Amino acid sequence: MKVLFVCLGNICRSPMAEGLFRHHFERSNLADVFVTDSCGTGNWHAGELADIRMRKTAAKNGINLTHKARQIQHEDFEEFDYLLVMDHENYKNVVKIRPDYADKVFLVSHFNPMYQNQIVPDPYFGEQADFDQVYDMLNHITSELVIYFHQNRK
Repeated sequence: MKVLFVCLGNICRSPMAEGLFRHHFERSNLADVFVTDSCGTGNWHAGELADIRMRKTAAKNGINLTHKARQIQHEDFEEFDYLLVMDHENYKNVVKIRPDYADKVFLVSHFNPMYQNQIVPDPYFGEQADFDQVYDMLNHITSELVIYFHQNRK
């Protein structure tokens, strides 16, 4: 199963979601079941590592973010089973690119009863506490995603 995480610039939320999702499925010995990646709706940070504050947040929690930002491509809609976005604006932008694949696009929180349909706030203009909050939220969401997707594989 292939899961793509999408945010605005691919330097905060989506690389953290990708890193956490990978961490959880590898820890659950499901690396042969899942493939993951992340991207942004914009290309402002293409080729850059995740924001240093997000990398520090990840590192202090044992997660290594090595992904380099990229913009979503038309092929992603065909390649991935799920495109999981961080907020409503990302949702609109992603569906607008390929409306014929709208049935693959969901808020990242859609499958999680605790956070169902909540947005993941963008910490970019915030303080360290905002990055920690995003980490905590995505950690919970992605750990549940591994379980949910493993139990409901296509």
